[in-house]
Amino acid sequence: MVRKLEGVKPTRMELLAVRKKKQLAKNGHKLLSEKRDALIAQFFTLIEEREKLRAKVERELMEAYEALTLAEMYHGREGVRDAARGMLPYPDLPLTTVNLMGVIVPQIAGEIAKVEKALLYASLDTSAALDDAAIKFRKVLADLIKLAEMEGAIESLGYEIEKTKRRVNALEHIFIPRLEATEKYIKMVLEEREREDFFRRKKIKAVMARREGS
Repeated sequence: MVRKLEGVKPTRMELLAVRKKKQLAKNGHKLLSEKRDALIAQFFTLIEEREKLRAKVERELMEAYEALTLAEMYHGREGVRDAARGMLPYPDLPLTTVNLMGVIVPQIAGEIAKVEKALLYASLDTSAALDDAAIKFRKVLADLIKLAEMEGAIESLGYEIEKTKRRVNALEHIFIPRLEATEKYIKMVLEEREREDFFRRKKIKAVMARREGS
């Protein structure tokens, strides 16, 4: 006697429906697994690029602060501050998005050209030392914007990877096993019914044969 599975109708139509659902679940599991693997590969590629860019930014900051120190030696700290007070505002950098492997990630770097071309200060009474410091900090700012964009992409990819992992695990460990168990249950019930029908027909046939013999 097959133990009854609550909420399941052991019919041939239900068996076909369960098999179809199981195949869809397996196809979905395959696609999500491929997506997860591709996202992880892209994630680690971005991590590697970020580390290189971080090292570059650190070098550029060191050079920029060295240039600033020279400018302060030439103009004095107050002179540099006066030049800073006359700085023109940077252009706005609107935050946009881009689709990266189906993941929407922030994009800022597309507007970096505006920063690189922006005038840093309005005063003409400046030295080469101050100009050099301004150019170096402008360069660092452009790379910091790239780094911020990369950090946003890494965060978005990390979230999508975790979400995809949960879906893959749910299909692999919950939904597909549940459908397989349901399929097995229906098959066992149908087979048991066939055996009962076979013995019932055999018994009826035997009874009819005895009646004909008598």
